[in-house]
Amino acid sequence: MSNSVPVPHRDTEEPDFPAAADRSQWRYRPRRAFWRSRLVRAVTVVTLLALCALVILALVREQTGTQGFLVGLGLAVLPVPLLMSAFRWLDRVEPGPWKNMLFAFAWGAFAAALVAILANSFAVHWIATATADPDSADNLGATVIAPVVEESAKAAAILLLFLFRRRDFGGLVDGVVVAGFTATGFAFTENILYLGNAFGEDQEFGSGIGMVTAGTFFVRVVMSPFAHPLFTVLTGIGFGFAALAPPGKRLRRVLLPLAGLLLAMSLHSAWNGSATFGGPLAFYLVYGALMVPAFGLLTWLAVWSRQRELRTISGELPAYAAAGWLAPTEPLALSSMRARQMARAFAARTYGPPAARAVGEYESFATTLAFLRDRARRGTAGPDFPAREQELLHHLWQRRAVASPALTYAARATGRAWAPPQYLDYDGYNPYRS
Repeated sequence: MSNSVPVPHRDTEEPDFPAAADRSQWRYRPRRAFWRSRLVRAVTVVTLLALCALVILALVREQTGTQGFLVGLGLAVLPVPLLMSAFRWLDRVEPGPWKNMLFAFAWGAFAAALVAILANSFAVHWIATATADPDSADNLGATVIAPVVEESAKAAAILLLFLFRRRDFGGLVDGVVVAGFTATGFAFTENILYLGNAFGEDQEFGSGIGMVTAGTFFVRVVMSPFAHPLFTVLTGIGFGFAALAPPGKRLRRVLLPLAGLLLAMSLHSAWNGSATFGGPLAFYLVYGALMVPAFGLLTWLAVWSRQRELRTISGELPAYAAAGWLAPTEPLALSSMRARQMARAFAARTYGPPAARAVGEYESFATTLAFLRDRARRGTAGPDFPAREQELLHHLWQRRAVASPALTYAARATGRAWAPPQYLDYDGYNPYRS
């Protein structure tokens, strides 16, 4: 054993240690406070959401009764898979982690719903006591208090993911999807309450699931399942624009989410007001003149944002193709969802499921690389851009033997390759064949 001690250079530069090439294998690390542990933070979040779930479900069951709760639960769950699938489809280019989506849904369903039911009840009771006018208190609560409280509570989930999962929050599509999952969770719990109460009213008349339940189901689930997602998506768009803002534009990062939140509150207030004050005619007027056009506009914006992501891929990846990391036709294939799916299918038919998974991983890494380069071009990638770029290129190179021929084949099959590709120029080498 040598007793020599490395001597630092006079310019305080760190000396070269033998094991410095792979510091992830170092045994000793600085102590960290226990609350900084990812496991502790994850357990804390899950525990808080679970407690909120127990409390809010108990409150809803108390208001609706056991039968009403079960009927409301069974009916309220019907639109959830459809809405979640729609938002997940929108996020197909660079899918966000499922843990973020599940957190957003759980926050909306339990935490935001609990805050809303407690705050709304307290505010309406206080106004009714102060004014001695319960009817006015209910109307004011529905049109003013509820939109402010509910949209703020839902926006908290978007803010948390924006602050603590910043790498997964890169633009408009991410804001729309996170907002959509949060609002879907909130609407799920709210629908249990409304449908359960409607069933209770039908029970009083001895009609089982009668006209009140059917009417409530038609209005809330059939006609307007997108109502809460539509409101909250406006907040998500504000955060999406803030994510695209350059690092020095701090005021823009604050004002844009606030503007989105105010728009969400305003649209929510108009929707509630039409049902509270105007009767059926005003409700259908607002539905047709405001909600449907707003839904169409936001749908167009979301689809345009997704197409913009695909254009980012086709615009950023050719630089890596020119450097030899990708085949010339790969950027074209990677910027087409149809070609990407065809490449995975080709790999699965030719080499089996492991190859298809490798192609899917290759597509995911390449997409992340394109967005990382785009953020670097806009000055928002961070100082660790070179290290992250090298890591992604390393992962691409490991999967290139099977993924590149599959993507080249897909580019040719979809007409996106300008010349016949030689997608078997590696002499039939199959890394998955034993």
